[in-house]
Amino acid sequence: MGFEQLAELRDRLRSEKAQAKADSPKADSPKPAKRKPAPQAKAREQDPAVEAIWPLQKHFPLAFPVNPAPKVPLKEGIFKDAEQHLELLGITSEQLKLGISTWCRGNRYWASMVENAPRLDLNGQPAGVVTAGQALYAKQQASRQRGKSRKDRAKAKAAAPAPVAEAAVEQTAD
Repeated sequence: MGFEQLAELRDRLRSEKAQAKADSPKADSPKPAKRKPAPQAKAREQDPAVEAIWPLQKHFPLAFPVNPAPKVPLKEGIFKDAEQHLELLGITSEQLKLGISTWCRGNRYWASMVENAPRLDLNGQPAGVVTAGQALYAKQQASRQRGKSRKDRAKAKAAAPAPVAEAAVEQTAD
């Protein structure tokens, strides 16, 4: 089928669709079915910390960048500043506190906390710097988190039965 034939077919289908639309009354036309959210999206919607972070990312993208952009150190007292915008954000003070505390935990945030790095306010303007003590604390937290996740993986591995060991037990039982 050539391009001319495809164009002719497209035009014919468009005219048939327009004709069908004109012939049918709007009251009788079925409403298009709404798409159901993916199971992943539903799980994300249920996480209150994530629900609180989304409005922060939407209204203050320089202070709360979307992944994969690196996180930035936030101004000390950012909660007080953000609290003035609760109505704009459409969240409660408790949700805001949860969102900011969740944002400020984790390896991406701790990696941004290097000595003399600028701390940013809600508008992305510098508002102080990360001190040596704060950078050291962030490094310790990141190290502790890595150690914890290693221990968790080791526990999970130890809890899972090893199929090789079970086969050896069965052979000795015979």
